[in-house]
Amino acid sequence: MLQLARRFFGPYKAFLTLGPIAKVVEVIFDLLTPLVIAWMIDAGVVSNDVHVLFAGGGLLILFAILGILFTLVTQKMASITSQGIGTHIREALFIHVNRLSFQDLDSFGHSSLLTRITNDTNQIQLACAMLIRQVIRWPILAVGAIVCALVLSPTLGLIFLICLPVIALVFYLIMKRQVTFFQAMQMWLDKVGLLVSENLSGVRVIRAFCREKIESKRFEEATAELARSGTYAAGLSAILNPTTFLVINGGICFILWLGAMQVEAGSLQPGQVMAFIGYLNQLLVSIAYVANLVVIFTRAEASAQRINAVLDWKPSVDRGGDALPMSAHTSEAQLKFLDVSFSYPGANVNALNNISFSLQRGEQLGIIGGTGSGKSTLANLIPRMLEPTQGTVSFEGINAASISQGSLHEHIGFVPQHASLLSGTIRENLTWRNAEATDKELWEALRIAQATDFVKQKDGQLEAAVSVDGKNFSGGQRQRLTIARALVGKPNLLVLDDSASALDYATDAALRKALKSLSSQLATILISQRVATVRDADKILVLDKGNMVGYGTHQDLVKTCPLYLEICRTQLREEEILA
Repeated sequence: MLQLARRFFGPYKAFLTLGPIAKVVEVIFDLLTPLVIAWMIDAGVVSNDVHVLFAGGGLLILFAILGILFTLVTQKMASITSQGIGTHIREALFIHVNRLSFQDLDSFGHSSLLTRITNDTNQIQLACAMLIRQVIRWPILAVGAIVCALVLSPTLGLIFLICLPVIALVFYLIMKRQVTFFQAMQMWLDKVGLLVSENLSGVRVIRAFCREKIESKRFEEATAELARSGTYAAGLSAILNPTTFLVINGGICFILWLGAMQVEAGSLQPGQVMAFIGYLNQLLVSIAYVANLVVIFTRAEASAQRINAVLDWKPSVDRGGDALPMSAHTSEAQLKFLDVSFSYPGANVNALNNISFSLQRGEQLGIIGGTGSGKSTLANLIPRMLEPTQGTVSFEGINAASISQGSLHEHIGFVPQHASLLSGTIRENLTWRNAEATDKELWEALRIAQATDFVKQKDGQLEAAVSVDGKNFSGGQRQRLTIARALVGKPNLLVLDDSASALDYATDAALRKALKSLSSQLATILISQRVATVRDADKILVLDKGNMVGYGTHQDLVKTCPLYLEICRTQLREEEILA
């Protein structure tokens, strides 16, 4: 919590000061109330003085009105601070998560990050509100009650001083155990979120394979563990209140016994006894609220640790660097890999080994290989979504590691395997790379991507609605829209990572033909498992288990690369291979 406080509490110092001050004033009125009541009893009731009763009643009404006013001020400060800090934490998490590389995101898991941005941040918000509204009030009220009790009767007040260390020890022991259970609860909450996400996104597959019962069992097991952790934490909380009440009530019984003897001896007035009981009740209520605050802040501490873990995570890919000029007249290769290897954290073997190739402007490079051969890993190295473990990736002779990721992405059109669209309109999805793109540019990109026909059939055309993840489009339509999006803004390099897998062969061929017709300034990388997609490329790179086993034209590889020939034979007739 302290680390989060240093990060986010700065803009709210004034509110964090005014709120507690207002709460302190309110507490003072609460502490004065038993003294006024004692005065009314001793000087009014016992002496039968009506004026004292009216004066005391007026003071109590004034204290109540002022208390309400200062409470409203405190509530306002608490709302502004808690909501503001929660907003800033969510913004910071969202911005930082977007700086993380793919492997960083996989280290946390999408469902865990979602839980941290939502549930964990809510816990911090609640703690911030309680910090202003309750944390100041109840400790001060408890201490004030003890001080006032000592003033009224030092002998009886000492009993409170004996009870407090016992209560503090109970709090410490329970808090220490609760942190562990609350951390476990958040972990299982992540698991539940992951299962819900998987089942919602894969509902068609789950039903097709009749796995509803199996998935239900997995969900029940996760929720059972979540419930078990919550039950243990709640059990400790249940122990907290009775234990503290036992200590306090035992002290109260002893105080009433001694107080009765002092009243009988004449050393204590009846009104003072009533005031003493009022302070005892205030202390008892304070202890109950403090017990509740212990639970809130224990959960907040567990959530703060999870949030700090994300914010402290150093991205494995440094997004900084210099701008990339991308001169159109350079003699250097548009893209060059030199002895590039990559290994995922914790992996025993490299995903890529010593990959070298170059791509000039206007050229097409095809990359082919089986599942797990490293094609997508290579694709993600190009826009610096991943950094090479060794070797260099360069653009026009400039090491990619020295180029800012933002500048690099301005010159690269990247289409990932999964066609991702966001809710909005077709226009809003197409203008990601260039918000100022004209209708003419958008329709030209759609034409090249073979998406013109179905977009024109939509109501509103470019203004047609896109649902969440583009679910109102077919798989092939989503792929064509993502290709069009990558073409808007006229990139210098276009990377298609198996992004035509949902297209029929005729549409795929038309797409490749359209790409060939583009300006000679555009270099293209076609990654696919289809020979037909890559065979007409200027060069083809063949991958097998991360190794580069072939590099050349289709005709060259048919003669020199057994793996490529084997792939061809599984997809083409013999006469088509040699054609």
